[in-house]
Amino acid sequence: MPFYHCFGMVMGNLGSTSRGACMVIPAPGFDPLLTLQAVQNERCTSLYGVPTMFIAQLQHRDFASFDLSSLRTGIMAGSPCPVEVMKRVVAEMHMAEVTICYGMTETSPVSTQTRRDDDLERRVSTVGTVHPHVEVKVVDPESGLTLPRGEPGELCTRGYSVMLGYWAEQKKTDEVLDSAGWMHTGDLATMDVDDYVNIVGRIKDMVIRGGENIYPREIEEFLYSHPDIADVQVIGVPDERYGEELCAWVRLVDGAEELTAESLREFCAGKLAHYKVPRYVQVVDEFPMTVTGKIRKVEMRERSVELLGLSAN
Repeated sequence: MPFYHCFGMVMGNLGSTSRGACMVIPAPGFDPLLTLQAVQNERCTSLYGVPTMFIAQLQHRDFASFDLSSLRTGIMAGSPCPVEVMKRVVAEMHMAEVTICYGMTETSPVSTQTRRDDDLERRVSTVGTVHPHVEVKVVDPESGLTLPRGEPGELCTRGYSVMLGYWAEQKKTDEVLDSAGWMHTGDLATMDVDDYVNIVGRIKDMVIRGGENIYPREIEEFLYSHPDIADVQVIGVPDERYGEELCAWVRLVDGAEELTAESLREFCAGKLAHYKVPRYVQVVDEFPMTVTGKIRKVEMRERSVELLGLSAN
């Protein structure tokens, strides 16, 4: 993880330094091959990264040749982790105690986290429970009222870790930090009866198709089960009839044949509601990402509108 980012600096550098742990830095920048080599050669016990980094390692053509048995734990965060990826990390990378974190730079950064002894179901379907001395709640984005457990709404967090504000940008601060000290994350979440939080998407990424609210992450999780799909991202694109339609950007596994929208619809038939089945499919070699490994869905939408000859709303 980049050291100027909260994940790499706080959870990586400062976490290791404060505990006297050995830090192994495989390369000046992320490289899946060099990371696998470092784990094997240095007998690393912990590995950090965003999901796209773990996917890159699992999909590397030489992955099976590396001895990763020294690995035990680690942290996956930065963006939602696909269930199938988490299962492979536990089974094939030997990270039985890997945890999932949720947070943002503005909250220093982690607000919720799974425990290393949580069962696999908890670790593949939630981002854990709230950290000590921190509060979280799920609210209606429109009214601000706290919602019952199980209902999706905006996740808010409050506590010692929340920033005082953006430097010299009071207006921007007021947009996300209310007078009671609650940080409005912009993420949609649910909370179950045992206090485990599940991130279901971003408010700005939610697709409204013909009056139906669609959370792309649900569709992405399902499409990961397709044998030819290595990675997938789902976005909304403008549509004259329904307002928005779904478009799936997919990276195929090595050696897979071309994936068409028709074959994807056949795969989804009877398993997804018809309005959740992507109308468009874009097969790509890579996704547009920030330097910290987060997917740029805004750019994906812009490029899709252009490639598909659609009229932007």
